[in-house]
Amino acid sequence: MTTLSIDIETYSGTSLKDAGVYKYVEDPDFEILLFAYSFDGKDVCVLDLANKQSENWIEIYKALISPDVLKTAHNANFEITCISKYFGI
Repeated sequence: MTTLSIDIETYSGTSLKDAGVYKYVEDPDFEILLFAYSFDGKDVCVLDLANKQSENWIEIYKALISPDVLKTAHNANFEITCISKYFGI
């Protein structure tokens, strides 16, 4: 099974610490700035979503929705909530 490791950097006008993740992602200013990923522990790649540099996004999107890819992240609940909101997955 392929493993996709994920780390994201985000921005929101709502304080994550004060409001929690769900209110954080519902803020109209919420966005994912950087999307770092690695397949099977290989080199880390970074998509700069803030500057619309996301040429590999189709490959990542397919991996995110595939039941055959194990997705991992340090704070998985935060990442999946943000990714789901941002990309409508």
